[in-house]
Amino acid sequence: MRLAIFAYSRRGRETAGRVRTCLCAPGDEFRCYAPEKHAGGEFAPIHGPCTQFTASVFAWADALVFVGATGIAVRSIAPYVRDKRTDPAVLSVDELGQFVIPLLSGHIGGANALARRLAAALGAVPVVTTATDINHKFSVDDWAARNGLAITDMSAAKAVSAAILEGTVPLCCDFPIAGTLPPGTAAGMGGPLGVCVSWRDRLPFAATLLLVPPVLHLGLGCRRGVSPEQVGAAVEQVLADHHIRREAVKCAASIDLKQNEPGLLAYCAQQGWPLEFYSAQALAALEGNFTSSARVLRVTGVDNVCERAAMMGAQRLVVPKTALGGVTVAVAEEHWEARF
Repeated sequence: MRLAIFAYSRRGRETAGRVRTCLCAPGDEFRCYAPEKHAGGEFAPIHGPCTQFTASVFAWADALVFVGATGIAVRSIAPYVRDKRTDPAVLSVDELGQFVIPLLSGHIGGANALARRLAAALGAVPVVTTATDINHKFSVDDWAARNGLAITDMSAAKAVSAAILEGTVPLCCDFPIAGTLPPGTAAGMGGPLGVCVSWRDRLPFAATLLLVPPVLHLGLGCRRGVSPEQVGAAVEQVLADHHIRREAVKCAASIDLKQNEPGLLAYCAQQGWPLEFYSAQALAALEGNFTSSARVLRVTGVDNVCERAAMMGAQRLVVPKTALGGVTVAVAEEHWEARF
């Protein structure tokens, strides 16, 4: 986590130090700021108007904690608030450390959870105002964020949360469910509004909140010198033909003979997908039924690259080898369970 902490008084700086101790774990990055007269040590000075100063910090941080009046926090972040899917968590703590108030990104950004954690450590009161939280109802966006699922429609997410406050919303899931469905939901496959957990692009309800877990591995093979556009065209065609949401792609893999292939590297980098390379020996050792090719075996030392690469760390092959424009693509699914 990248944490930014602002303090505006001597006492506030003391509380800010406690905040840092409470929230920062090994490996976390933190930045502390205070007005020039209170700066020093680990506290860098705030230069210029606080609203302007906050701009770069807001873009850098996963969470911002303002120790002082809530109004200062609101004015500091107001110009930069954009989207609850991408905005950082923002909390306000009074300078005595008596109250912790999540102001922004309570669920998806994790501000509510941070507020409870910080309040418990400080002996403070967490002031959480989100309707699903105070009514002890299932929060679909919070659950999705905590489990790494992509929320494909924020309007549908809001509608589901509102409906859960009033009654029960149907939910269907393409994965095993560990335990029972949470209160406010029930198994269902149709209706005016519902939740679907799937990597497929499907909308079983009139208004569907589709939640997509990143569980798919792409196996890629290619001829020498293919362009990023050629790789992308093949991948996009496979995803479209099999109704696969791109949010479901977790990673890509190939044989180590391709580890310096510019088009393959560039395309995966553009998509933000980790790309792993495996030796022919590692791929050949993988058990299973794969599409065998004598030519591929002769060139690479293994009878199939893309299917075997996709199955590294996965459980089930869902799209077999597909050859398109000098690129081969396969897709495999890793094991995943919905835990509520």
